[in-house]
Amino acid sequence: MANISLILLIIFPLLLKLSSAQSLSANFYSSSCPNVLSIIKTAVNSAVSSEARMGASLLRLHFHDCFVNGCDASVLLDDTSNFTGEKTAGPNSGSIRGFDVIDTIKTQVESSCAGIVSCADILAVAARDSVVKLGGPSWTVLLGRRDSTTASLSAANSNLPGPTSSLSALISSFSNKGLTAREMVALSGSHTIGQARCTTFRTRLYNEANINASFATTVKANCPQSGGDNNLSPLDITSPTSFDNAYYKNLQIQKGLLHSDQVLFNGGSTDSIVNTYSSNSATFSTDFANAMVKMGNLSPLTGTNGQIRKNCRKTN
Repeated sequence: MANISLILLIIFPLLLKLSSAQSLSANFYSSSCPNVLSIIKTAVNSAVSSEARMGASLLRLHFHDCFVNGCDASVLLDDTSNFTGEKTAGPNSGSIRGFDVIDTIKTQVESSCAGIVSCADILAVAARDSVVKLGGPSWTVLLGRRDSTTASLSAANSNLPGPTSSLSALISSFSNKGLTAREMVALSGSHTIGQARCTTFRTRLYNEANINASFATTVKANCPQSGGDNNLSPLDITSPTSFDNAYYKNLQIQKGLLHSDQVLFNGGSTDSIVNTYSSNSATFSTDFANAMVKMGNLSPLTGTNGQIRKNCRKTN
């Protein structure tokens, strides 16, 4: 009898852990909020049609959410007099955007089915729909995440890779989240869309040797050595609003905008992966979609953990 009790003590926590990991499902809202996917898709399509860059911004919101204590919508919480969110963290401050679009979606979803759909799930679906709208691959988003009641400025500052990251720093940052070097290179392909601020690549532009000369000259026109910190340049100069594999082709000819882009193809361990994605867009699309599903499964709050926020910017 004692042995059975001991076995149960060992197995039960494992089963609990397993059940929470498996409780995300594609049809989580099929009866409780059947229109949620079409509501999100329509709103994302509208926002991205108005401004293509918004697709990249919504994709980045999901990434910056998931890498900080899991995909729990902590990134959306505003600072208050007695609460510090993640919006002022170094990787987020002055650059993270798309909150208004998420607010609009949340309002529409609440009108259709109040108190049912989490902000964390909205972020995950909006990221997928953004990629699809800009011509990229689709994937099935697993649903059932709940929203955090907390946020972590310190975790946002330490867990999110930055534009000056070395290859080893990128590999370990993703490895810490259970993502492989190949998955890191695939997810970096997000930089086939979107724009970056001059302040994030100025040092590379003026000081690094592994940069295409004519590309550097073109970008310098909009990013002076001093001033113009917030001037924008496309991360993928070839097709900045198309989700394709041009990002990798650019890396092969030293046209990576950020230091953290070009390190993926600079004589190191990931060169071969860049070559694969450059020459085979279907492989990139498949790997990207699979890596997005895996990233979207990072430490979700499920069951009775967390809450379903009424307003994505504040806890209930």
